[in-house]
Amino acid sequence: MIPYNTDLKPITLPEFGRNVQGMIDYCVSIPDREERTKCAFAIADIMANLFPELVGADRDYSQIWDQINIISRFQLDIDFPCEVVTADKLNPKPEKIPYTASAMRYRHYGKNIEKMIETVAGMEDGEEKEILVSLIAHHMKKLMLIHNKEGVDDAKILRDLKEYSEGLIDLDPQTYLLHEFKEVTPVNTPKGKKKKK
Repeated sequence: MIPYNTDLKPITLPEFGRNVQGMIDYCVSIPDREERTKCAFAIADIMANLFPELVGADRDYSQIWDQINIISRFQLDIDFPCEVVTADKLNPKPEKIPYTASAMRYRHYGKNIEKMIETVAGMEDGEEKEILVSLIAHHMKKLMLIHNKEGVDDAKILRDLKEYSEGLIDLDPQTYLLHEFKEVTPVNTPKGKKKKK
């Protein structure tokens, strides 16, 4: 009974076919290094005939040797006639992303709020600064409501704002009132029904 391809060992590079994979697998299994090297060179010549587009100028086989090394899963131990691609070069480890290690005072506000308050606190007093302070304070309230849907204390938000700004933004909770935000439940419209014009 002929086995299905799905039951056979997976092919490393399917574009070269199962026969090339089988030859290279056999070559890897040869215990004698000299015989293994002769076998690898014979396979390189076969691949050059089957895939002439891989042969460079002046019969340069470097692409073929790269493919042989990849197909062997980098297990072919021979003296290659040229430098071949390695597993590290083919799949290099990504560089570590540098993250800032600075801690956040209050996670529910996030790092961006801290940066915004720092920028606005250093601005000259005026209408623009007042508008930005108001926007930040109201946004802080929205962020706080995400974590506490039952309601938040405006005075607490204004104290946090003062703390973040190192006392440069000091709003009196008795006179400075923040808007009340209500949680809006999205309306589910039935799918498939078109609105009448």
